[in-house]
Amino acid sequence: MTIDKTLKVRHGGTTNRSVLTRNERIEKLKQSDRWQEGDSPFGLPKVRVRKLQMKKKKKKKEEETATEEGGAKS
Repeated sequence: MTIDKTLKVRHGGTTNRSVLTRNERIEKLKQSDRWQEGDSPFGLPKVRVRKLQMKKKKKKKEEETATEEGGAKS
């Protein structure tokens, strides 16, 4: 049986996930020195997941320079 084309994942894992797998949580804890070898992998402390958002570039300066150039020519 085939999967309907609307249900297929198009971009793979490109979306932000709010939940990490156990291995990902342990890696984050190791980076912040909150995990030592021999600790139990059960009952891990919470790990904050930061979502990356791309900031839009401001076109304000470009518009200002365009209006100044247009005003100087007239």
